[in-house]
Amino acid sequence: MFESRLLLALIVVVGVPLATIAYVWLVERLVGLLPDRTRDGIRPWLWVAPGILLLTGYLVYPTLNTLYLSFLDANSTEFVGLANYRHIFTDDSFITSLRNNALWLVFLTAFTVGFGLLFAILFDKVPYEAAAKALIFLPMAISFVAAGVIWKLMYDFQPPGRPQTGTLNAITTSLGGDPVAWLLNQPWNNFFLIIVGVWVWTGFALVILSAGLKGIPAEIIEAARVDGATEWQTLTRVTIPMMGSTIAVVATTMIIFALKAFDIVYVMTSGNFGTDVIANRMYEEMFNINHFGRAGAIAVILLLAIVPIMFFNIRRFREQEAMR
Repeated sequence: MFESRLLLALIVVVGVPLATIAYVWLVERLVGLLPDRTRDGIRPWLWVAPGILLLTGYLVYPTLNTLYLSFLDANSTEFVGLANYRHIFTDDSFITSLRNNALWLVFLTAFTVGFGLLFAILFDKVPYEAAAKALIFLPMAISFVAAGVIWKLMYDFQPPGRPQTGTLNAITTSLGGDPVAWLLNQPWNNFFLIIVGVWVWTGFALVILSAGLKGIPAEIIEAARVDGATEWQTLTRVTIPMMGSTIAVVATTMIIFALKAFDIVYVMTSGNFGTDVIANRMYEEMFNINHFGRAGAIAVILLLAIVPIMFFNIRRFREQEAMR
């Protein structure tokens, strides 16, 4: 085992750079044999050729293969047309997962962007700014699985009369209240799961939005104040509009992560009690029910839901580049 890992490390550390250098040397030798007028046109394609091959193998082929599998039966042996898609959109559990993903999309995006913007403005130019940002960013240092385990302990519920091991219920009962089954009561359990996502992602939104805030020229803010604008007017009519592109980037990023929500739900409820989401539904079809066709169809639907957001982000980047 150790020898195989050592060999793999040598291949990665030594073999890959040597192969890259050898490829560049070979390309330049071959390009040097071409006429001058065609040399400049071919060289860029030869340089990016390995990247295109890797992209095709690791991204394009799996995507096309998943699309193909979505039209086959459970064992991927017979063509069934759109049967998998018809089943999905008539299945109550999938409709429930769609509804829950919509909740994630709205509330995760709204709260992470809102809290991130609020903290970025409050922490800006205070003496302890770096420490405060580090504290908010800290949950990003752990995995979503670890975050789910931490908050599952926070939400832990024991029947009335028994010692409450969950932090929130221990506080509730110590104040004279009854213990609450945070992860069992529908539909509020979805919001308690979303809170975990907000806890993890607010630090990311804070860092990006704080960078956007500091990119606003101080002269513009001072000019607004000199013209008689109040702090609230300066914030709502100057600062936030000038951060529009940064807010859009953070919001679209959060939308993508909301559509892909899986780890937190899987660890805390496994999709039970009405908390299922699309990614968890795909996992269930793939590994528990062993229906590869339906799993592929769900993956295609998830991809189609994310593609428009990606194109929106790309178009915004191009517009920003054109304005520079």
